[in-house]
Amino acid sequence: MWVEKYRPHKLEDVMNQTEVKERLRPLLEKKDEMPHLLFAGPPGTGKTTIATILAEQLLGPLKPDYTLSLNASDERGIDIVRERVKVFASYSDRREGVPFRLVILDEADEMTRDAQTALRRIMEESSRFTRFILICNYSSGIIEPIQSRCAIFRFQRVVGEDVVGQLKKIAKAEGVKASEKVLEAVYEATSGDLRQAINLLQAASAGAGEVTIERVNAVTGSAVKHRAAEIIGLALDGDFEASRVKLVELTRVYGVPESDFLRYANEAITGSNTETMAGAIKIIAEYDYRLLMGASPEIQLTAMLAELASLKKPKIKE
Repeated sequence: MWVEKYRPHKLEDVMNQTEVKERLRPLLEKKDEMPHLLFAGPPGTGKTTIATILAEQLLGPLKPDYTLSLNASDERGIDIVRERVKVFASYSDRREGVPFRLVILDEADEMTRDAQTALRRIMEESSRFTRFILICNYSSGIIEPIQSRCAIFRFQRVVGEDVVGQLKKIAKAEGVKASEKVLEAVYEATSGDLRQAINLLQAASAGAGEVTIERVNAVTGSAVKHRAAEIIGLALDGDFEASRVKLVELTRVYGVPESDFLRYANEAITGSNTETMAGAIKIIAEYDYRLLMGASPEIQLTAMLAELASLKKPKIKE
């Protein structure tokens, strides 16, 4: 995969994140004094890449033996923390040149509260010979006791000029033809997520001599976004039945996930600039929460359309 093939291996090669890199360099010079770290920011901004680079620079060739990497969204329960993290962090063995063991927890904000509480205790008990790098999209998803024990680094979205520049280099290296307009369309579709942009470019270039806007739209599912916007438009116009029929078609026939539909719906509403925008966004937020709590997707989305349709003020007869 191109995203792995072109992943940076040095801190200075990571795009943007100037402030983060400047704060990390002194820590690398005094390895024994490095605190636990918390990386927070949007996806595709280099958080995991920098964590991997730190592990390589801190541990060198012994990185595989002294590093534990877990994706907390898959292994988010308290049992994983107790069985894997605690056991790994409890070892106090060291070799020459190894300052400590390193635990990297990706998507740590997906861990349950009980698991985070257990993790806090482990961070306290093993701080002499183990360091933690926690990676998350939102630092608010990490409990305060853990945040207070970490140096927090906040990552920013990669700017469009840099994303397009990196895509140009990759396209040239891979022998792929893509105009700057096409690469800008890739950036717009991924909202500054460099990893997703590289994956999208690779997918759009598969089996084609040249990447076009049409291929980019096909890969990004812009047609699905258009259908979602149409459904929301019908609901806001008060036509609940027509919007419901098109919703069923979109989710059952085209197989669009409910979470994607809500995301596209939010984009459609925020870009509409209508009188009902504030109320509509509040409704979407409520149903997003209900789906997160495990409610029936079809029932909830239908109810959401009904509420959106009810925002349409009836015309007053003279």
